[in-house]
Amino acid sequence: MEYRLLGETGCKVSRLGLGLAQIGAFELTDTNVVERLLNTALDMGINFFDTAASYRNSEALIGRAISHRREEFFLATKCGHWAAEVPWTADTVRTHIERSLRRLDTDHLDLVQLHSCDEELLGEGEVVQALIEARESGKTRFIGYSGDNLAAAVAVDSGTFHTLQTTFNLIDQKARKGLLERAKDAKMGVIAKRPIANGVWGGSLENSNSTVQFDTMMHRANIMLALGPIPECPAGRIELAMGFTFAHSAVDVGILGTTNPEHLKENVRIFEEALPIADEVVNELCLRFDTVGAEWKQLT
Repeated sequence: MEYRLLGETGCKVSRLGLGLAQIGAFELTDTNVVERLLNTALDMGINFFDTAASYRNSEALIGRAISHRREEFFLATKCGHWAAEVPWTADTVRTHIERSLRRLDTDHLDLVQLHSCDEELLGEGEVVQALIEARESGKTRFIGYSGDNLAAAVAVDSGTFHTLQTTFNLIDQKARKGLLERAKDAKMGVIAKRPIANGVWGGSLENSNSTVQFDTMMHRANIMLALGPIPECPAGRIELAMGFTFAHSAVDVGILGTTNPEHLKENVRIFEEALPIADEVVNELCLRFDTVGAEWKQLT
């Protein structure tokens, strides 16, 4: 497994991270299923785990499954959420952090990220100050922002956060147009969400749980695919997608989500054995995005 220092945190994290939104759908009685997944990840060298207060049972299941291995992994969560049925306030942030500590069965969090609040809320300062206070009190070691487009740029330019989590993949390359570079110039750790673009490249809507977001991703992929075959392109679409994202040195961690330990093992195999992909393929994907997708915004 390849490891990186996450910005200026001084923490060495696996470049392949595990996103834990999907396990939130499990019942709390399914701890044994989650134990197998998370212990497999740890045993294979993955030490960056990403969850959120809004991911249903995710935090509680993590706490039940691997709190006894707490010192072996970097624990990142998020507070607040644009879809939450509560207002974005400092009290919301404090409540979510306290709940995360209890559910994750830990006395501290490694990273707490604001979960997709907009640029206006960032400018008001109330929720940011609550996050700073959580760090100063030792409830979290570091603070970050998770989001996209203008809000992500505002968060980077604020100089407040240790990390940026933002969408970046072969059909969603907007962050390549300055955002990633600005984050690195600010000494921030960069976490790529959706690094395989939900597997839409060369995929099909058949048997998928279609959403507006997924349909948009598929539409983008089809537009780029219509420009013709790519020489030296890997046969596997997951290998291609992972190869593109991890080819960008600004990305410290890419978080892939799964509930299946066998899929997890295959992701690790691809990362360790099949990457990097050819520079010519990465360059062609960049050229295609610049040609047909220059005006596409990041998908939130």
